[in-house]
Amino acid sequence: MLNDKDRIFTNLYGDHGPDLDAAKARGDWDGTAALIQKGRGWLVDQMKASGLRGRGGAGFPTGLKWSFMPKEANGPVYLVVNADESEPGTCKDREIMRHEPQKLIEGCLIAGAAMGCTAGYIYIRGEYVREAEILQRAIDEAYAAGLLGTDAAGSGYDYDLYLHRGAGAYICGEETGLIESLEGKKGQPRLKPPFPAMVGLYGRPSTVNNVETIAVAPTILRRGPEWFAGIGPDKNSGTKLFCVSGHVNKPCNVEEAMGIPLRELIDRHCGGVRGGWDNLLAVIPGGSSVPLMPKSVCDDINMDFDSLRAVGSGLGTAAVIVMDKSTDIVKAIARLSKFYMHESCGQCTPCREGTGWLWRMMTRMAEGRARLDEIDLLWDVTKEIEGHTICALGDAAAWPVQGLIRHFRPEIERRIHEYTAARQVAAE
Repeated sequence: MLNDKDRIFTNLYGDHGPDLDAAKARGDWDGTAALIQKGRGWLVDQMKASGLRGRGGAGFPTGLKWSFMPKEANGPVYLVVNADESEPGTCKDREIMRHEPQKLIEGCLIAGAAMGCTAGYIYIRGEYVREAEILQRAIDEAYAAGLLGTDAAGSGYDYDLYLHRGAGAYICGEETGLIESLEGKKGQPRLKPPFPAMVGLYGRPSTVNNVETIAVAPTILRRGPEWFAGIGPDKNSGTKLFCVSGHVNKPCNVEEAMGIPLRELIDRHCGGVRGGWDNLLAVIPGGSSVPLMPKSVCDDINMDFDSLRAVGSGLGTAAVIVMDKSTDIVKAIARLSKFYMHESCGQCTPCREGTGWLWRMMTRMAEGRARLDEIDLLWDVTKEIEGHTICALGDAAAWPVQGLIRHFRPEIERRIHEYTAARQVAAE
């Protein structure tokens, strides 16, 4: 369990105000100029030493990503913050923007300094109307206090920060699709290479980071990378925001140590599974795009990138969706298939056509209107999509279906048998 003294987000539940004075009282903006003045190399090295991995889902080492930015750019360089939190089940960044906006803004300034950025853009999900209002108010406060703009926070570094509202497209959560949308174009992911660190926003070097990744950076630099690296297992260090929803007694967002056992997370912070742990059917551990885990795996799994990958799932955004035995598991995954079909940008044929195939086949599977050999055909369709698209939306559509077939194939077969038997009785 994470000690209170190690918590980064001390106002996660909005017990205090989101304004600048309240944020300073919680320790934000303390010695920011001194951190920036230590230079790009020091900032990047400290982030590498902390072991922080991106909190947006992929888990790429943050310090390493920052180091990819060119040392001499001869023109504008940009930081882009991905606040397009559209993954079903995920609502961690929302609470940061609601209650801890100054942590994000200070993080933008420090990350910008670490990469030599001239400006930063926060791309926020269009549906986050109130969150955008709070964040814009916080940015205005920071400008009025001299923390942004010319000689930001008295550091001698000039840095501007802008808030951009998206229009509600899930695909804009993919970093290059986000950049395209930010430029005023249709949000379609770009082919890589070139990567954003070389050719990003407006054709200039850019880095895209998640809200939580940027918001924790100032605290890590103030307390030291050894402190952060000392929390959680090796290569999975630090604290993490988990959002637990579904069939638990008390759904919640909570900051905990990476590697916490799933059962402890649910029992300690969510009052347990509805009807008791033995009533658990399955858990999606990292937002709707990662494969589900049956109860037998959930019993002793730890919540970190490597442990979850080892059992064929993933930490993703750490959005834990709990399903008890009342869940129609096949119908639930069919509903996710419909979401990914709707949100495909249509650029890649395997995704554009394949997600429709998945939804139509999953709908029939949920009703039992299928043949047994079509289960293997469905698996083959997911494999034709996975790894064959420009971005990871194709993978995100395939993995939930793969998880269902891997762990709940008997349930699909049972429905098909029952439907076939009912048809035979009706015919007779």
